[in-house]
Amino acid sequence: MKERIRELVDQALDVLVEEGVLDAAARVRPAVERARDESHGDLATNAALVNAKAARMKPRELAQKLTGALADDPAVERVEIAGPGFINFFLSPGAYQAVVPLILEQGHGYGRSDLGKDRRVQVEFVSANPTGPLHVGHGRGAAYGAVVADLLEAVGYEVHREYYVNDAGRQMDILGTSVWLRYLELCGEDLAFPANGYRGDYVWDIAATLHREHGDAYRHSVDEVFAELPADEPDGGDKEDHIDALIARARQLLGDNRYRFVFELGLNTILDDIRDDLELFGVTYQEWFSERSLTESGAVNKVIDRLRDSGYLYEKAGAWWFRSTDFGDEKDRVVVRDNGQTTYFASDIAYHMDKLERGFDRVIDIWGADHHGYVPRVRAALQAIGDDPSKLDVLLVQFAVLYRGGEKVQMSTRSGEFVTLRELRKEVGRDAARFFYVMRKCEQHLDFDLDLAKSQSADNPVYYVQYAHARICSVLRQAGERDIPVEPSAGDANLELLQAEHEQALLKALDRYPEVVEAAALNEEPHQLVHYLRDLANAFHTYYNAQQFLVDDVWLRDARIKLILAAREVLRNGLNLLGVSAPETM
Repeated sequence: MKERIRELVDQALDVLVEEGVLDAAARVRPAVERARDESHGDLATNAALVNAKAARMKPRELAQKLTGALADDPAVERVEIAGPGFINFFLSPGAYQAVVPLILEQGHGYGRSDLGKDRRVQVEFVSANPTGPLHVGHGRGAAYGAVVADLLEAVGYEVHREYYVNDAGRQMDILGTSVWLRYLELCGEDLAFPANGYRGDYVWDIAATLHREHGDAYRHSVDEVFAELPADEPDGGDKEDHIDALIARARQLLGDNRYRFVFELGLNTILDDIRDDLELFGVTYQEWFSERSLTESGAVNKVIDRLRDSGYLYEKAGAWWFRSTDFGDEKDRVVVRDNGQTTYFASDIAYHMDKLERGFDRVIDIWGADHHGYVPRVRAALQAIGDDPSKLDVLLVQFAVLYRGGEKVQMSTRSGEFVTLRELRKEVGRDAARFFYVMRKCEQHLDFDLDLAKSQSADNPVYYVQYAHARICSVLRQAGERDIPVEPSAGDANLELLQAEHEQALLKALDRYPEVVEAAALNEEPHQLVHYLRDLANAFHTYYNAQQFLVDDVWLRDARIKLILAAREVLRNGLNLLGVSAPETM
């Protein structure tokens, strides 16, 4: 109905332009919004307020002319002018009934549009370093990114989902060295594990694979490994210097080929685990993009050359620095270290350059909230190399805090003491995890109540919405058991009988769905769809408790069956966009 009223308003503005009341060149497209207060009607427009200047008259005076120019429409019962010049539309009881045959005809396509047609969007999300299993923090980014991508696709964008694999750099070296040290322990060596090493059980598992398949082939004595290394943190030293020295020693003792084998074993084992976890969580990608490929393809050198050519690169103490302070950053950033190695930041600039060179109209990065300081420097680098930083949209996702039995679940990723995404999925199920993760705006903190997520009660929002779908399926099964046909009549036959208050409320809710999908997609706010589905489920449950569907009156029964079939379709469509199932029994 919102689009129908928008068309009526646009047509009325056309009439005023033709009559010379309104200057066509200065005409402003108005908003049409649903009224929050029923006393103000169903829909309202600010057409008179935003076009008063172009018409050179007061808003209320223009509103009078606009209402006079509105074409008659059976869906509109009456129109009122309110306040400074708002035009409120009161719709007839039958106005929303046409949505039922539309939903039944379009099925899965109801709510979808071609708004983003011919526009390509890349959504990069999760992209966790493959140094350990995905934990519950990654899970929120995974659910949020997947739903944002699906919503954009639903409104017509061509979406490319991508995971950036950090398969190079220091953290991966720390992982490889941690695996090798655990392997040495399995060989019988007694050593002090570094304070800055990765300590999770998964490191033992990878080391055990190395030991099982290669025996002592990679073994070196503790004396060889730790000879003359700088002290670790527990011994009064610097843990960063200690782990870097251990990495260098591992490279020296193992040699390039054997060191690379241990490195790749850790990387591939964890990356395979991440892929499996995400697929089981309903998250898939078109591409897993390797950071190493940026160096191998020459993209990193290319971006450094572009920064140098633009005059934003300078040398200091043997290193090359990007002059990011020219773009408002608090300090300049190193892109090439004094040892000649490029930094992670250099790779990140090259990656974003590559994204834009691939022809995406828009690039969306979904990062953890701890990366907020990184956003302006990436945009600055894009601007420095001559790319358009306005094409980059960075969405920051806050961490999720788990509660069990009212108590906060403590987590530490480096020590390996954390709840993995796999454990969460097994405890509460994929549906609850996906639903709970997107209930709030991404930038808001999320308290995840594990007990609530597992409960089968109306207090559990995902159960409440799924139960509405299951209830409709139950009604249809009951009809079959009583030999009552549930094949609805075609078109809008009998829908004029849907006059009850709860029927009107459900019809209005169903009519809102396409608007919600569009708003959720364009604003990158999946929580709008979550809240809508809760409202729709409430409208149905209220209707279910107030009315019988399988009544003796054949025509009324037909109308009500069509209405609940439409509700079932919209519930299923909405849950599908969230990556949540629509069960037929519960």
